[in-house]
Amino acid sequence: MNIDQILDKIYPLPDSSKKNLKKYISEVNYSKNFCLMEADKIIPYIYFIKKGIVRAYSTTEDNDITFWFGSEGETVISMKSYVEDKPGYENIELLEDCEFYMLKTEDLRKLFNEDIHISNWGRKFAERELVKTEELIISRQFKTALERYKDLMKYKLDLLKRVQLGHIASYLGITQVSLSRIRSEIK
Repeated sequence: MNIDQILDKIYPLPDSSKKNLKKYISEVNYSKNFCLMEADKIIPYIYFIKKGIVRAYSTTEDNDITFWFGSEGETVISMKSYVEDKPGYENIELLEDCEFYMLKTEDLRKLFNEDIHISNWGRKFAERELVKTEELIISRQFKTALERYKDLMKYKLDLLKRVQLGHIASYLGITQVSLSRIRSEIK
C-alpha cells in the first residue's frame, strides 16, 4: 500500500498539505523478529505499514500476551508516547520482513501548528486510534474466544494464514489446544 492511500484512508488532505506532510515521511525496512517498539521507552515515531505484519504484546512473568496485529495500510504507534511523551507499555515485534513509512512525532506536531488541514488529519487519526482501542476492549470483555476467532476469519482472514498459531491463541486469550478445538469445530 502506498503512502497516499494510507494517508487518505485516515482523512483526505488537500494536495498541498499532503505534499508538505510527505516531505517528513521516510521509508525504512526491518527484518522479521525485529523489535520496532519496546515497552517502557518513549517512541518518537509513527509508522505506517507498507508491507508486512506486526504484533503488539505485553510481557507477564509467565508469557507474552498479544493484543493487536497490524498489517498493510495500518498504523503502528505508541499512543502514550504520541500523546504524552511518556514511555509506552507495548512491545511491537515484526512477524515478517516489513517495509514502513516513518514519521517523527515532533515533525508532525510542528505541522499541526502550521497547517489546519494536517491538524485536522491528526485529530481524525487520533479518533480512529481511539475507536480501534475501544473495539478491542469491547471484544475482549464481551465476546467469547470463538466469536473473536470468527471475527478474525471475517475481517482479517489473511492474518490467520500469515501468523503462527501461538500468537493467535495468545491474542484470543486461550491455549493452542483450545484454539485447535475451535478451528476443528468451525470446519
